[in-house]
Order: sequence, then structure tokens, then C-alpha cells
Amino acid sequence: MSDNHFITSSVSKEMETTLRRFRQSAKVRAAFLIDRNGQLMGQTGDTSSMDTTAMAALTASNIAASRAIAELLGEAEFSGVFHEGTENHVYICLVGTTALLVVVFDTQTSLGLVRLRVKKTVRELADLLGGGTPVSMEEPALSPFAEITEEDIDQLFR
Repeated sequence: MSDNHFITSSVSKEMETTLRRFRQSAKVRAAFLIDRNGQLMGQTGDTSSMDTTAMAALTASNIAASRAIAELLGEAEFSGVFHEGTENHVYICLVGTTALLVVVFDTQTSLGLVRLRVKKTVRELADLLGGGTPVSMEEPALSPFAEITEEDIDQLFR
């Protein structure tokens, strides 16, 4: 059985490839793409021990609660939410205006690597979904990191 599973036919092969590439480059356990209503759109990685339907629904509820907290603090919305466990961690981020990327990873990878890899993946997925990239996920045009290559990044996290 493949470790990639896309439920709806509306999720393209490009999205599947993008998620799979992200999972491998960020060295995460699993990644899910869900809509803001909590419907699972696709998944990749080791999800055999997870109730993916519940994960999708609870994640959407979590983001709704986080939005309310953001508004209390004068923010429109948080672009990412991180939950840290002793062995497993979850990072959730907005993909455009219509979807969420849920990343499950363990102590074998770092939040820094996940967040670094998420930025590019979110842009790619948002473009494919036609929802644009959240402003807080965009990088400045003259980023001091513009000249760092993928190979340089991989070397940092080995």
C-alpha cells in the first residue's frame, strides 16, 4: 500500500507530489492537507496508527479556536500553530484561504527544519489551490537567505 492517499479527485497529482516531496525533505512522519471545514483532502506518510478523519476535524476546530485567540490579541489570524509533545509534535499552517497543512513529526527532526520547508510547500500548494499565500508566510524580496541553496540547508540538519 502506498504511503500517499488522496481522497478527493479535485486534489491534483501535483499536490500529491508536493506533499510527498515536503515529507521527505523535512523528514516528517506524516503530512495532511485538509480544508477549513475539517475534510481530509489528502495525506502522505505513516498514518496507520492515526484516525485521520478525527485528526482533520480536530485540526480545523483548533485553527478556528486559534483564530479567535488571534482576534483577541488584535491579529487577523495566526499563520501557524505548534503543539509540542514528548515524542510527537504537530505543526499546522494555513494554505491560502481554503486549506490547512498539518505536519506530524517526532524528535528525529526539528521545528526549524519543518518551518523552513513548510514555507515553500505552502506557497506551492496555495498556488495549486488558487488561494494565494498568507502574507505572514511570504518572504521579503531581499531576504538575507536568498542565496542559501537547498543543499546548504540539508547540510545544516544532518
